[in-house]
Amino acid sequence: MKTQLRSSRVVIIGTGAVGTTTAYTLLLRERVSELVLIDANKEKALGEALDMNHGLPFTGGVKLWAGDYSDCADADIIVIAAGASQRPGETRIDLLKRNSVIFDSIVKSIIKYNDHAIILVATNPVDILSYVTLKKSGFPSNRVIGSGTLLDSARFRYLIGQNKEINPRSIHAHIIGEHGDSELPLWSLANVAGIKLEFSEQDREQIFNSTKNAAYEIINAKGATSYAIALALDRIVTSILQDDGSVLNVSTLLNNYNGVSDVYLGVPSIIDGTGVRQVLDLELSDQELLQFQQSASKLKSEIEKLEL
Repeated sequence: MKTQLRSSRVVIIGTGAVGTTTAYTLLLRERVSELVLIDANKEKALGEALDMNHGLPFTGGVKLWAGDYSDCADADIIVIAAGASQRPGETRIDLLKRNSVIFDSIVKSIIKYNDHAIILVATNPVDILSYVTLKKSGFPSNRVIGSGTLLDSARFRYLIGQNKEINPRSIHAHIIGEHGDSELPLWSLANVAGIKLEFSEQDREQIFNSTKNAAYEIINAKGATSYAIALALDRIVTSILQDDGSVLNVSTLLNNYNGVSDVYLGVPSIIDGTGVRQVLDLELSDQELLQFQQSASKLKSEIEKLEL
């Protein structure tokens, strides 16, 4: 039986690979009442909206259109998927200068019309741009969320499932820290039904490297990631709209979390209608704690270069 959601509007800013695939996912799953696409290239947004609208006879009653920032006024969630795309051979941090300038304009346009929505950031480098969004919007931190390491954790679980021949939905495992090169796997907490999973060092190295480098592999092969990140964003949006208290590895502002403060990083958090309701403490091994703090230091050094 399908869960009926309350009347809701989601605005997606950016109609590139991630934005359009997220919109299509929300449309197919009938997550929202109203779906608005915004892009600096208005013709692109219009074309994507028309294409999806022509499929409505095969789906449900979602109202979808290409709009402008004034449509943010009644939005419950605003997804930012706009910005320069990651090029082959380019790291997420390399994108920072280009996308921080773009975000300045986007956030100013959002807050002109809306001061109550939850902003969900998908653009890379997602942790730093979530922090930028927080500072430029003036929103409380629970209402500015990054997609974080939710996708990384899904990739991790998938690869562990392949290794152990277990359905990945039955595997509990986390990637935390930066959504990027300094992310870290929590091998100490990986389990199935509470039973700790054991791996050889060779398997650990292979699984984690495949997890960390997945985006580079996909970008080199087809130019952009889209499907899995869209499903991750759909999961976050649905948890907010259903107010269901799901635990998801999103990027959120940390305050003395394992010795880390004033930076956005991906950690398990309870997500409900208020956004991030609570960040969950994890018992990290000494090595994991060190790596987590190093991940935070890396991002803080990049943030210090920005004028916020």
